[in-house]
Amino acid sequence: MLAAVLKDFNNLVLEEVPTPEPGLGEVVVRIRSCGFCATDYKAIRGIRRNVRFPLIAGHEPAGVVAAVGAGVRHFREGDEVICQPSGFCGACRHCKAGDTHYCEHAFTTGGDGPEDVRPGAFAEYMKTAETCLFHKPAGVSFDAAALTEPLSGAWKGVIQHSEMRLGDDVVVIGVGGIGLLCLMVARAAGAGRLIAIDPSAHARRNALALGATHAIDPAGEDPRRRVYEILPGGPDLVVEAAGPIEAVRLAAALRRRGTRWNVFGITTHETFELDGGLTHFLEGRMDASFGTTPLAMQKAIRLMETGLVDPVKIISHRFALRDIHQAVELMGQPGRNKVIINP
Repeated sequence: MLAAVLKDFNNLVLEEVPTPEPGLGEVVVRIRSCGFCATDYKAIRGIRRNVRFPLIAGHEPAGVVAAVGAGVRHFREGDEVICQPSGFCGACRHCKAGDTHYCEHAFTTGGDGPEDVRPGAFAEYMKTAETCLFHKPAGVSFDAAALTEPLSGAWKGVIQHSEMRLGDDVVVIGVGGIGLLCLMVARAAGAGRLIAIDPSAHARRNALALGATHAIDPAGEDPRRRVYEILPGGPDLVVEAAGPIEAVRLAAALRRRGTRWNVFGITTHETFELDGGLTHFLEGRMDASFGTTPLAMQKAIRLMETGLVDPVKIISHRFALRDIHQAVELMGQPGRNKVIINP
């Protein structure tokens, strides 16, 4: 099969590799669509260094079951499926508590986090565990289905962890792909005023088109002052979905008494300071959220199936697998949004 194999940083090679064969409890999926995540781009460019070579990246796939191994009970050849990248044992204390993304024996297909990183979906076929698959609803396209994992992360952060409530005034800092999904989830959940903050005019236009009531350019005006002009009483919830430490500092600065704030986007090990007494008397709540779980995946599928969130609206470009080097170049450019690989 054809696969994009990362041999070293900045050395992504298209080559023929053996097609995987399923073992006990495993399924091989013919990939139809795979989202190109920023973490994939960072691995290719060497921006993140926790990479072992060779690597087949791509952890946001959907496709069709091509082969099933012994013991597989719930899927058969020809089934259209959505793949969760994070695998779990189901038996450790975290799995038994429902926190499968904390699994002590976790693996990932094409992603990062666990020690056990398996070949991902920048390929024609991918092998994974039956427990990582979900049936794709007939009315959901493969491109939309490929965004189930990031959409599930947005649901998990905004709804499950930060407990957004109907009518909440919400601020989303950073409205690239994942920030837009957070914004769309908040809109579907009944946000009152919904403010997007991003220095990119392209990103701000996207946010307004997808349900933001206001958009702020932090490079052109004081974002805290502008937020409090729009929301004199301050925000109920602030979601940091940008990544840079400056976005985390802004989230902290936007708090008023009772504000919930979610450190969602940053993954680098950088520090910020809090006034202890002020934090005490503000009586807010800080959350964070990473990864996904089977519950979050199912919620994301329901959001798509019922039409509450259409993630296709954030897709800006599609590339065939053979053109993945063009996709890599585009990932480093402004003016793009979610990129999809269609093997």
